[in-house]
Amino acid sequence: MKQTKSNHHHHHHRRRPVSEEGQAQAELQDARSTAAGCGSCTTTPFLQLGGKKKAQQGNSQQGHDHDHGGEAGGSDHDDHDHGDLAPWWRVSLALVLGLSAELLHMLLGDSAAVRGASMGLAAVAIVMAGFGVYQSGLKSLLRGQLNILALMAVAVTGAFLIGQWAEAAMVMALFVAAEKLEDASMERARNAVRELMVTMPQTVLKVFADGRTQEVNVRDVQPDDQLRVAAGERIALDGEVLNGQSAVNQAPITGESTPVDKSTGDVLFAGSINTTGTIVMRVTGEAGKTLLDRIVEMVERSQQAKAPIQRTVDRFAQIYTPIVMVLALLVALVLPLAFGWAWMDAIYRALALLVIACPCALVIATPVAMVSSLGNAAKQGVLFKGGQALEKARQIALIAFDKTGTLTEGKPQLHNWQALPTSQAGQDGVDGALISHLAYALASHSKHPVSTAIAQGLQSQAGAWTASDYAALAVQEAPGSGMSGQWQGRTWRLGSLHWLQQAAQASVAAEATAQVEQWRNQGFSVTALAADEHIVGLFAVTDTVRAEAPLVVQSLQQAGMQTAMLSGDSPAAAQYIASQIGIAKAQGGLLPQDKLDAIAAYSKQTPTAMIGDGINDAPALAQANLGIAIGGIHGTDIAAETADVVLMSGNLRGLPGVFRLARKTHFVVWQNIVLALAGKAIFLALAVAGMATMWMAVVADLGISLLVVANGMRLRSDKSSAPVGEAAVASAAAAQASDAVSAQSTA
Repeated sequence: MKQTKSNHHHHHHRRRPVSEEGQAQAELQDARSTAAGCGSCTTTPFLQLGGKKKAQQGNSQQGHDHDHGGEAGGSDHDDHDHGDLAPWWRVSLALVLGLSAELLHMLLGDSAAVRGASMGLAAVAIVMAGFGVYQSGLKSLLRGQLNILALMAVAVTGAFLIGQWAEAAMVMALFVAAEKLEDASMERARNAVRELMVTMPQTVLKVFADGRTQEVNVRDVQPDDQLRVAAGERIALDGEVLNGQSAVNQAPITGESTPVDKSTGDVLFAGSINTTGTIVMRVTGEAGKTLLDRIVEMVERSQQAKAPIQRTVDRFAQIYTPIVMVLALLVALVLPLAFGWAWMDAIYRALALLVIACPCALVIATPVAMVSSLGNAAKQGVLFKGGQALEKARQIALIAFDKTGTLTEGKPQLHNWQALPTSQAGQDGVDGALISHLAYALASHSKHPVSTAIAQGLQSQAGAWTASDYAALAVQEAPGSGMSGQWQGRTWRLGSLHWLQQAAQASVAAEATAQVEQWRNQGFSVTALAADEHIVGLFAVTDTVRAEAPLVVQSLQQAGMQTAMLSGDSPAAAQYIASQIGIAKAQGGLLPQDKLDAIAAYSKQTPTAMIGDGINDAPALAQANLGIAIGGIHGTDIAAETADVVLMSGNLRGLPGVFRLARKTHFVVWQNIVLALAGKAIFLALAVAGMATMWMAVVADLGISLLVVANGMRLRSDKSSAPVGEAAVASAAAAQASDAVSAQSTA
C-alpha cells in the first residue's frame, strides 16, 4: 500500500473539492488564530494511506516515535490548550495548601495574622499548581483572546483581590487537576489505536546464505534478508514466505483472528502471529515502515482531523466565551445597581459564573467520541480517514457495489473459449493456435482480474515467445476496457465486446451470437479477441460470488439502505450475479466513465457510497459522497488512497458495521453536546443566583467534562463495528450452495 504516483491522474474526477488537505490546513491556521474558545487547536490534516513515515518503528520496546502532528506532549487533547500543566505532586500539594488556607480562617478566626498566613498559603498554592496556566491566561488577554485560560486568570485574580484567597487557590488547583484528568481520559481514548501496535519482537532469527542462523536486532534487518519464524512467534517485519507452510493470525491488520493459510510466495505482515508451522520468510520492508506502522500513523492522524460537527461546535465556542465574559460583567456591574446587591457579592457571583462557563466539556464532546470510534473501527480492520468520513457514512442511503473483486472473489477463471472459423472472422491464416497465443500475450500485460484469468487459462497453450516478440507487440492498455497490440501488420485487441465495437467497429458474426448470449445468461463475462475489425475468438470467464455478499447486502437492506451494482460485464451477466446476491438495481457494460456518471446520478438523488477494489473504481470512489475501498492489503493503492474508508480484511463482512458505528457515534456526540449545554445552563443559573461557590463551579465543570468523556469512551468497546459473524456467513454460503444444487437437479 505504498504511495502510488498515478493517483493524481484521477483527482479531476472528484466532485467534492480536490484540495481537502489544503482546506484542512487553512482550517488549522484559522483554529489556531481564533483559539476555538478553549485555546489553540492542534488538528493535523489526514495523512494519506501509504504516506511517507517520518519516524522509526513504533512500539513500546522499539521506540514508537510517530510524528503526531502537533500533540503537545500530553497537555493538549485535540481541541484546547491548557497551558503548561503542573505535575501531579505539585497539584496535590497545592490542594493541601489551599485547603489549609481555608481551615486557618475557619479555625483561628479573622485576625490579621491569620489573613496574612492564609493569603501566603493561597499564593504559594496558585504558583505551585497554576503558574503556567495563569501565565498563558494573561498572554491570551494581552492578545485579545478570550479562552478558558483567560477566564481562569480573570477569575483567580478577581477572587484574590476581593479577599477570597483560599477559594482562588482551590479554584486553580482543582482546575488543573480537572484538566489533567481530562487529558488522561483523552489519551486513553486514543490508545485504542495504539493497541494495534502490539508488543513486537526486539530480535529475530536471521538465516544466512550458508544456512547458519543468528539472533539479531530487528532494526539491523535489511530488505531481502531471510528470517526463520517458529510456530507461536509474532512476525516482526513485512515479507513473504520462502519455505514452509503455516496458518497466520492477521488480526492486527485485518481485525479478523481466523488464521489464514500461508505457503511459498504468500505475503506476511508485521504484527501477525505464526500459529502452526515453522516458516522461512524474505523481508520486504525495514523496521518502522511496515504496513502496521502506516495503519497506526494513519489512524492517529485521522483522529486529529476535525469532523464538520466538531468545527461547528468550535465556532459556537468562539462566540460563547465572549458572551460569558460580557454576562459576568453585567452581573458584577449592572445587577447591584438594578437589584441593590452588595458589590462584593455581585463580583463573587460573576467570578463563579466565569469558572462554571468553561466550555471544555462542550469542546471535547465531539472529539472524544470520534477518537474512540476511529480507534474501535481500526481494531476491527476498518480505517476511516478522519471524523469527516465517519460523519458522511451516517448520511448514506444508497450503496453502489463494483462487481469483480468486490461482490465476487476477484479471482476469475477461464471457463471456456472458442475460436471463430476463419470464414466468419474474415481472416485467412487465423487459427486456434494463433488466437490462443495472441490472447495470452495481450492478457498477460494487464493486471485486471479477467485478463489474469485468460492468461492463466491459456498459458499451457500459448507456445514460446521470446522477449523481442513481446516487445514487438507493443501492448497498450485501455483501463477498464482492454489491451491492443500490433502483430504481422494487424491490430489485435483483447477486451469487452462493447469496447471492440467502439474502438474497431468490430461485431460478432451472426453464427457466434447465440454462444455469446448463452454464456452471458449463465453469468459468464465474455471477452473477445479481434484482428483489426474482425472478432476471431471468444472467452468465457467466471467468478465466484463472495460467501458473505448475500448476507451483507441483506443486512444493509434491513437497515433501510438501498443497494445497486455497477459492472463492466454485460447487462445479462451483471443481472445474473445481482439476482444471486439480492440486489435489484444492476447496471452492466459500464466503462469507468460510465460508473462515474452512474454515481453522479445516484448522488443527485440521495447520499451515495461506492465500494470497489480496483484502479477502474477510483474515479467513482472519488465521485461518491463516500468512497469505500475493499481489501487494504489486497486491493490497489489508488483505490485505497482515493477512498474515505478502507476495509483492510479484504472481504465485505465489516461493511454493515461502517454505517452502524457512524450512526452510533453521531448519537453519542449529540448526547454529549446536550449533556454539556444542559449542565452548564443549570450551574450558570445557580452561580447567578448566588447558590454556587467558585470551587463548586470547578467541581461541577470537572464532573460534566468527565461524564462527557466517559460517555464518548463507551465507543471504544462498542460492538456496532463488529463484522458479520463467520458462522452466519458459513450458514448463508451453505444455503446458497444447496439452492444451486436443487436448481441443477430440477433442471
